[in-house]
Amino acid sequence: MELILSLAVGVLAGAGVWLLLRPRTFQVLIGLALLGYAVNLFIFSVGSLAVDKEPIVKPGLAANLANYSDPLPQSLVLTAIVIGFATTALFLVVLLALRGLSGGDHVDGSEEAP
Repeated sequence: MELILSLAVGVLAGAGVWLLLRPRTFQVLIGLALLGYAVNLFIFSVGSLAVDKEPIVKPGLAANLANYSDPLPQSLVLTAIVIGFATTALFLVVLLALRGLSGGDHVDGSEEAP
């Protein structure tokens, strides 16, 4: 499971960086979103990776900190998802306004002639 999660984080981060380097603003926006998802998945994996088990308390074990999953990464990821969605919506509105004002969506403002 750790290998699959590591590959998913790597693929999301790689695709996000590749899209950030593209010349169009919409591709940059999608690249930022993918990087955000990669970071969220990484933070979520820091908590604990377990399949078909209780999310926080492990029954039958002593009540010390070693036997509990950390709920903080889960709450951080939930907050980051909401903030990421809001900023993506804001960037999309700004992108549409920029395209309407400038007539193009190139990052540096100049289109290359084919």
